[in-house]
Amino acid sequence: MRPLQEWIHLIEEGAGSRWIRSRLFVVFLVGLATLYNHRCFRHFSNPEAMDAAQLARNISEGRGFTTDFIRPVDLHFLKQARGKTFLTEAQPDVANAPLYPWLLAGWMRVGGFDFRIGADLVEAGEDYDPERRIACFNQFLFVGVILGTWWLARRLFDPFVASVAAALLTGTDLLWRYSISGLSTCLAMLLVVLLAHLLVSVERSSEEEVGAGWKPLMAAAGLGLTVGALGLTRYAAAWLILPVVLCVTVWLGSRGFAAGLAVLAGFLLVMAPWCARNYGLTGLAFGTAGLAVHQETTRFPGNLVERLMNPEDGKTQRDIRQVGPGEYWAKLQAKLPDELRVSLPALGGNWITACFFTGLLIPFRRLGLTRLRWFTAASAVFLLLVQALGRTRWGVESPVVNSDDLLVLLAPLVFVFGGGTFSVLLGRGDSSPMMTRRIVAPLFVGVLCLPLVFRLYGGESGRFAYPPYYPPIIQERGSWMGEDELVMTDVPWAMAWYGDRASIWTPSEFGPGFLQIDREKRVSAVYLTARTLDGALVSEMLRGQDPALGRFAAEAIVNREVPPGFPLEHAFAEGFPFQLFLSDRPRWRQREVPDVELNSRKTGDK
Repeated sequence: MRPLQEWIHLIEEGAGSRWIRSRLFVVFLVGLATLYNHRCFRHFSNPEAMDAAQLARNISEGRGFTTDFIRPVDLHFLKQARGKTFLTEAQPDVANAPLYPWLLAGWMRVGGFDFRIGADLVEAGEDYDPERRIACFNQFLFVGVILGTWWLARRLFDPFVASVAAALLTGTDLLWRYSISGLSTCLAMLLVVLLAHLLVSVERSSEEEVGAGWKPLMAAAGLGLTVGALGLTRYAAAWLILPVVLCVTVWLGSRGFAAGLAVLAGFLLVMAPWCARNYGLTGLAFGTAGLAVHQETTRFPGNLVERLMNPEDGKTQRDIRQVGPGEYWAKLQAKLPDELRVSLPALGGNWITACFFTGLLIPFRRLGLTRLRWFTAASAVFLLLVQALGRTRWGVESPVVNSDDLLVLLAPLVFVFGGGTFSVLLGRGDSSPMMTRRIVAPLFVGVLCLPLVFRLYGGESGRFAYPPYYPPIIQERGSWMGEDELVMTDVPWAMAWYGDRASIWTPSEFGPGFLQIDREKRVSAVYLTARTLDGALVSEMLRGQDPALGRFAAEAIVNREVPPGFPLEHAFAEGFPFQLFLSDRPRWRQREVPDVELNSRKTGDK
């Protein structure tokens, strides 16, 4: 039995001290997450977060990878490849990567989710419980990112750098905002951290002798599997396979070619089955997600391409087959300057990025550190180009927190090498090590974490992203619809998530598109929100992407009546002109809702 003095030493300076500090840090993370949710939680405002959530719910309820958010462009490719649009049955989703919704579905199965919205949600300060639980799931992943980053920095540098990197990750407001956004960013970052650990293992195996066995090849295959999982989390991130293969091939010398093949084999093993599924449904390996490269171009401004009933109409300019390299280059030229000016300097949302870029000018003695740092820099440049070409309307509407941002996935690596550079600079100062590590370093970290402190102090100004999203109203409108009925709306992602009803996006040509869809399956209601109704009358409604929908909305607002000839003749206008619900019958009367109707030219209902 150890004497008392040894136990005291163990607790104060030995393994016991490290065990206590690590547990206290985890407790601190849990406490910070709780405080952040209490002060800063806000309901979903990103359409892709709602889309992923409704997909996960369908999976958790045994409906498979099917969607209630129907894009008109999906109907075209599904019908072209399979001969039917799936409007009369559950529609397979062909626009989302599957890993995040699958994991989220598992969380929904074990988390006891209740998707109903109670009356108490209307009261100030109440939250929609499923979204808070999804935020907790992502914050659990974020805690994994922080701990994995600490371990990575400790492997590459020392405990001091590990502490700085982990503290800065913990104190970065942008990353906490991603954790409550409902997006797949935290999962993707966790996979990038795992990728970095495997790269370290592969790089260190390059120092071993040629006959070192299968260890390098196994690690290389693990790299491929990880990048494949990253691609199934966010399709655009799959492009990281190119710098990974290049680095492995160069690092391992004579074994590099075999290791590169192992990386590709692992990558294809994960990605190929899902790409085959997408190709069988649509004729496109990545489904309609690959059309993102066409968005925000001169030919397809905004989200026009997703709302086209026929994106391959050779009789018009709206034909994706006519797009050539010149138009891609024009988009790159238009978007890249903003990415260089805004996205790259703000990588990770913390000024430690400046230390990372400064560190590129400071050589490391260890070859492994230099290799991994240049891999991080090269990946940042590569993802910057992919991000510029893949920029969509969602990234424009929500420039801070969005799934278009690929550079944020490299934040853990940037923080590690930024912390390493900071440590090197501290070591070259005139102050004593005690002074720098106990006073200067905490002060430095504290200053860089001030945005989070101010956000926690100020809190969130509004719980709901209204207009246009107010969960009780949207779920109420959805409850008026039957489970097998179809609603057309300008916020189909919100109706699918909150209302749990099949919802199709308003087509780019509203009139012809409505009639074409109505022939396939009857459209029982049209639901318009401030997203359409609150637009500028001339520039957005009458001369926007869809003048027909603009004239329709403008006539309803100005004349306060259903436009003549429209088949849905009953209108519920509570909240008008920011909310408008048109239906084939006054469904709201069956729910004991007070009549707040627009005039109907046919029936004269008021």
